Amino acid sequence: MENLSRPVTLRMIADEVGVNVSTVSRVINASDAEARRWASGEVIERIRSVVAERGYQRNPQAASLRTRRSGLVGVLVPRLQDFVLATIYEGIEEAATEQGISTFVTNSLDIPANQIARTEIMLSRRVDGLIFGDAHAGEPFLDELAERGVRFVLVSRRSGNHISATCDDVMGGRLVAEHLLSSGRRDIGILAGQPYASTGIDRTAGIVQACREAGIEIPPHRIVQGGFDAPGGHEAAVRMLEAGGCPDAIFAANDFAAIGAMGVLRERGIAVPDDVAVVGYNDTPLAAELPIPLTTVRSPMHEIGRQGLDLLVSMLRGDEVESVRLAPELILRASSASAVPKM
Repeated sequence: MENLSRPVTLRMIADEVGVNVSTVSRVINASDAEARRWASGEVIERIRSVVAERGYQRNPQAASLRTRRSGLVGVLVPRLQDFVLATIYEGIEEAATEQGISTFVTNSLDIPANQIARTEIMLSRRVDGLIFGDAHAGEPFLDELAERGVRFVLVSRRSGNHISATCDDVMGGRLVAEHLLSSGRRDIGILAGQPYASTGIDRTAGIVQACREAGIEIPPHRIVQGGFDAPGGHEAAVRMLEAGGCPDAIFAANDFAAIGAMGVLRERGIAVPDDVAVVGYNDTPLAAELPIPLTTVRSPMHEIGRQGLDLLVSMLRGDEVESVRLAPELILRASSASAVPKM
């Protein structure tokens, strides 16, 4: 009499389908796209059908011992309540689930000491790799981590030559410049974000370069650094106005900073967009719902997360990988309506 408690093995499935055990293992542990590297669509369908019929249960402990992998990826972000990073993490988690990978996320609050400490905690949990959403430009930490052989990918921000998935933020800044200059705006102020974040650095570089090519030089007092949130934008806008009066356009490297700047303009009786056109970045849902809807640059945040996870998986597999820069899109709304050329 057959022992009904006997577990279903890969060998049983392979024998029934008529393929090698290695083919079965690759198919059941891979995404659809990756599985097609090892077997035809018909064989893949047959393997998965037999797996379902036999009630095969994958043994993660055994798989970990064979591959020396935990199936776990650590994700480090500045703040999870930040809409941009939360959306990027959703993309990471979605792609990870599709590939049978687990993730866990922690906050660094953008403090280098926290980043180092949280990273060591993640490594102590034997993660296969790491995804950083809080990279600081110019900091040696990531270089040191790479020298230790730790596999990691950056998302949202880039740093040095480390592999990253980001928006093409220089192009995003250029899109804003072209939009504002095409309508005759010439005195442009920039709320540039924090000095250690490539997002603010690149977005500022893009608008400055495009303006310079058009013969417009943005003076230093028109470029003010500050937080990527509404209070940071409010404070930076106050400093800008006090240093050089009111510009005819303000570009903020983040939607929430732009919202803070619009609050300052409202308090001072300065009309948006008639007196000052305002443009943000990321196209967060709130941007379209403001009393004066915000013109912004749409960043593919969810896809950045997916691409980051895919890059890390490819890296862990030993594939050659290159950084990914996703295209931004300018979204025109009422906050710069008078900056839109009349037809």
